[in-house]
Amino acid sequence: MAKDFDAPRNDGVIDNLEELKTRSTSTSASAIDVDEFEAAEGLELPGADLSSEQLTVQVLPPLDDEFVCTACFLVYHRSQLAGGGSAFRICRDCDQP
Repeated sequence: MAKDFDAPRNDGVIDNLEELKTRSTSTSASAIDVDEFEAAEGLELPGADLSSEQLTVQVLPPLDDEFVCTACFLVYHRSQLAGGGSAFRICRDCDQP
């Protein structure tokens, strides 16, 4: 079936201001009213007292074939080391201009 691509299209675009107003009032009337306190009940606020919590994380030193970038402080494999000849160890991502 042939399609005329030069014909003007109306892909649901509202041209009439009155139609837009009636659509916006009908859709806003169907919105669900949410209680703010119920929505925030399981939410923890920043700055909450976490002094009784204990975090256990095993920290591993960099391996022999890894380095820490002096610009972004991420650990990379030595194949990601920029070859700029700099005294600082910089990764390829940080070395790009």
